[in-house]
Amino acid sequence: MKLRAPAIPLITVDPFFSIWLSDETLNYSETEHWTGKSNSIIGTVCIDGEELLFLGYHRDIKKMKQTSLDIDALSTSATFESEKITLNIKFITPLIPDDYRLLTRPVSYLEMSYASKDGEEHSVSVGITASEKICLDEDVDSPVVIENISHNGLTVMKMGNENQNPLNRSGDDVRIDWGYFYLATDNADAKGVATRVWSDDCVKITVPMQESIPALYCFAYDDIESIEYFGKHLRSYWNKDGQNILDVIDEAVKEYGELKERCAEFSAKIYADAFAAGGEKYAELLSLAYRQAVAAHKLVLDENGEILFISKECFSNGCAATVDVSYPSTPLFLLYNPELVKGMMRPVYKYAESDAWKFDFAPHDVGQYPLLNGQVYGDNQEKWQMPVEECGNMLVMEANVAIATGNADFAAEHLDLLEKWCKYLIKYGADPGHQLCTDDFAGHLAHNCNLSLKAIMGLQGMSIIADMLGDGKKSAFYRAEAEKMAANWMNTAVNEDGTTRLAFDRPDSYSMKYNMVWDRAWKSGLFTQEFMDAEIADNMKHFNEYGMPLDSRADYTKSDWLVWTASMASSDEVFAEYIAPLWKAYNESPSRVQMSDWYDTVSGKWVGFRNRTVQGGLFMRVLMNKMIAE
Repeated sequence: MKLRAPAIPLITVDPFFSIWLSDETLNYSETEHWTGKSNSIIGTVCIDGEELLFLGYHRDIKKMKQTSLDIDALSTSATFESEKITLNIKFITPLIPDDYRLLTRPVSYLEMSYASKDGEEHSVSVGITASEKICLDEDVDSPVVIENISHNGLTVMKMGNENQNPLNRSGDDVRIDWGYFYLATDNADAKGVATRVWSDDCVKITVPMQESIPALYCFAYDDIESIEYFGKHLRSYWNKDGQNILDVIDEAVKEYGELKERCAEFSAKIYADAFAAGGEKYAELLSLAYRQAVAAHKLVLDENGEILFISKECFSNGCAATVDVSYPSTPLFLLYNPELVKGMMRPVYKYAESDAWKFDFAPHDVGQYPLLNGQVYGDNQEKWQMPVEECGNMLVMEANVAIATGNADFAAEHLDLLEKWCKYLIKYGADPGHQLCTDDFAGHLAHNCNLSLKAIMGLQGMSIIADMLGDGKKSAFYRAEAEKMAANWMNTAVNEDGTTRLAFDRPDSYSMKYNMVWDRAWKSGLFTQEFMDAEIADNMKHFNEYGMPLDSRADYTKSDWLVWTASMASSDEVFAEYIAPLWKAYNESPSRVQMSDWYDTVSGKWVGFRNRTVQGGLFMRVLMNKMIAE
């Protein structure tokens, strides 16, 4: 990968078990949880008695020289050199989207091997040390308990908070303080110990190595209980039948050779799909975005045995199952497993169908991660709701699930709600009042042109659903409403010179019209391709060094919306030109955080948000091309 990632993914399992490096050199800084707080892992190699550092930070250990770094969708690889050996390392988290066992199994791999550089034989061993901070939140001062375990030939070090209280808290900038972390290897001569690094209790496993023979470590986390769902505690899918974490680690070790190949094949597919849709820079963006987008979710089973795919709204407010976070993320999941989109929507339906939800529009969220007991955003005050936004989002997602799966059976289970939300859009969508949209950080805005597009596409989505259910009368009705609203939009949003406005009453303004992309993807013809191409051409007049601003109010942008807008272009060359500054922003940004979807187009600095699932939206061009071709 030519792209200099702003942060390097190492272990990416779920919102709590997610460890990164904020430097492209893996032994210059401490490994961190995605929030930026310490989750220290230190990797050392001992060569003929000399200890050298290849991973993480330790002020007293000499560093090896890193000579390469590469990232694909499921792995991060690096090479280090000393005068005597070349060391190769590879982190892999097998997030295969249609294999729930692997997608939820809380085990990540580190493989290492070395070759003599000077032609001589050497005594070599590696050591991995993991800090207690991986299983403690920063405000928890209780001690950890550590256990050295032998299991089926594995050497395992177990570490966890002495005071176990699963699901005791929710929030944004918080880390898990329940469950147990496991460091394991299958090397018969490995040695595991409890140790201390500065003020932290740690676990360490040392493995003797032979040239060209890989050494394998596993990092695992058993969170015991994963999600609170309307008062019930749910466990992750991987242990739905009561499987023990030690047996899971043993299983993961035995499967590593096969999984390594599967991960390489899937990563190559993502790259090839993206390259065909948008070229090398686009392919690199999607390869970097994949683990971030997937691993900010948690997959559990509800009381009916159906999957729930719960997102965390990372570094925003920590909301869980947020509708306008799920909506932009869906292109990735519609491509590679649309059942996961159903898993995003089930909590919203359950809540919206309950007596607890009093409004005639869709909710914003279903709780704050990992506690899903009802909406928390805006204290449920009506002025802080996003009525047109969330109704349109749910309808569009539902239509896309129907298209992707070839039937509208899932929509049929919730028709009353969907039609109620359509009524809201028909009443308020043509010219939305003083409402928030998903870009709530920009504040309330009346007469929002792009929000009206959301309503139009929501109604068109309902027309698609009704048609797939065999109800031609309802399909025609919703299509007619969408056409009427689209015609009104063209009369009120478009200036005499063909440019479009941020709001219907702001003639000198502009904005990205990302919600229109579904009209092209669905081939629904509410707007012409000529109009979309003209809109994108006008957008380019407003570009700064790092891309198109979201709208005329500020220089910041949103990466997902930038790619959605670019995806409307009929020309591959124009698409590539539109997204090239996005690649440049991540490549050059001085902000060393995970791919932020909200950054400044002048400086390239992040404004807010990090590690968010919405980067699944970068897959839009791949999805759209697939839908158009079918």
